[in-house]
Amino acid sequence: MKDNKNRKIRNIIEALCLHSDADSIRVLEEMGTNSSDDEIRELTARALVRKNMHDSLAVAITNKGKGINDMSTVVAMSTINELLALENKEEALKILTDTVDMHSDEEVRENARSVKALMALS
Repeated sequence: MKDNKNRKIRNIIEALCLHSDADSIRVLEEMGTNSSDDEIRELTARALVRKNMHDSLAVAITNKGKGINDMSTVVAMSTINELLALENKEEALKILTDTVDMHSDEEVRENARSVKALMALS
């Protein structure tokens, strides 16, 4: 039963990833990144990055406890790997720069600084 439920959740996350409307980002943020399940948060963060849109990238980069700032190393590293794999990194780098320069939380700024350095090397 759990495998079937996980497959359905994966399919929903993938479908939301394919939509470019703001509601798809909102649903991924509210439902996926707030899940207590690490796997769902990981899939959601990866989907947000793959959208490669300002609002979706901002969720994965600037929000404390989500994406690159998730408390689960697996979720954070998976999100970072997805950012590194982006073909067009322009918007992600802009958000990382803005986060380093302006975010109020030191830990979020430091994570963004580290990911930005990794992206510069890739």
